[in-house]
Amino acid sequence: MGPLSVAAGGRLFAWSLILACAELAATLFFVAGTHGWIVPLEAPTTTDFASFYAAGKLAAAGMARLAYDRAAHQAAEWAATEPGVPYQFFYYPPVFLLLAAPLARLPYLCAFAVFEAATLAFYLAALRPIARPRGWRWLVPALGFPAVFWTLGLGQNAFLSAALFALGTRLLDRKPLLAGLAFGCLAFKPHLGVLLPVALLAGRHWRAIGGAAAAAGALALLSWAVFGGAAWAAFLAAFAGAHGTYENGRIELAGMITVFAAARLLGAPVALAYAAQALAGVAAAAVVARLFWRGAPLPARAAGLIAGTLLAVPVLLLYDLMPLAVAGAWLLPRARGAAPGRGAFAAMLVLYTAPLYCRPLGLALHLGVAPLASAAVLLLAARWHADCSIPCHRAHFIDAQERLD
Repeated sequence: MGPLSVAAGGRLFAWSLILACAELAATLFFVAGTHGWIVPLEAPTTTDFASFYAAGKLAAAGMARLAYDRAAHQAAEWAATEPGVPYQFFYYPPVFLLLAAPLARLPYLCAFAVFEAATLAFYLAALRPIARPRGWRWLVPALGFPAVFWTLGLGQNAFLSAALFALGTRLLDRKPLLAGLAFGCLAFKPHLGVLLPVALLAGRHWRAIGGAAAAAGALALLSWAVFGGAAWAAFLAAFAGAHGTYENGRIELAGMITVFAAARLLGAPVALAYAAQALAGVAAAAVVARLFWRGAPLPARAAGLIAGTLLAVPVLLLYDLMPLAVAGAWLLPRARGAAPGRGAFAAMLVLYTAPLYCRPLGLALHLGVAPLASAAVLLLAARWHADCSIPCHRAHFIDAQERLD
């Protein structure tokens, strides 16, 4: 995966190949199970994509505001899939309807396949210049990351958010305006931009700030023009009450990757869980601000921003670990023959497999360990910048970016 040492690259490829094969087999088994091909189902099942498709159907029919009305949205989900499927909430801003509405003009399964294939291709294309691969072998760790299978299996949009983080961080120093435009497109999932103002202001990235504001503003205005102010009013009303959905357990806590969920799994009351989340957010913001203020090498800043974001946001699920693949690609050694130490490589392997064991530990032991993965990546970024335990000199990466661009 890029200019790794032969030994480290070989181990990464071998472990990733084993993991990818196991995940593919498990995915096929679960697909067969959820379709009733193994044993008859007691109740119909669906994926998160049903929520996107139903909202897109309503928007395409000129009723975008009803995407935030539970009764109308549930009826649209049942019409798209089958009556009785569990309800999937829709709390995305009307910006996301700009993508969902065109997709909803396709048949449901076709729209699912097109969306996942297109966003997966976007993710791989955005990741490739960071990984700096030679040949095709880099695709194995890129596709073997367990969050890939969560995203595909649930029909989620995490490939899109990971790709935008990859584009934004890669272009930040060389083409800051374009980087800002990529960051601004995260407006479809705005809570992922929580640390962008901290990072960009601390790093004095004024052109990137302008690009992000322009992109987010343009998308908001376009969605207002297409779907009307009523859709935005309905979204804001739905968003104001969204906290009850995850506070009352409607979303499985073991499937969440945040400090809030980890505290709740341990039995903490809601107020204490929010306090813990706030502390984690402040700590993450402080580390990210320091990395950007001091002009750390781009890999440290990029990985720190991604990991810090995942640590600071209170509501994220397993598929939202996808951007960690981008952070991992940034932190892998860049100079030929300079592999990380065994401890660091083992730590990266543990973090790489985090989406695989987070939910089982949450269900069995009531332990929310996913925030530890994000925190570890953030600390690795800060530490590797501080002690130069990998060759991450600023000039080296500026030269590398110049060759890439």
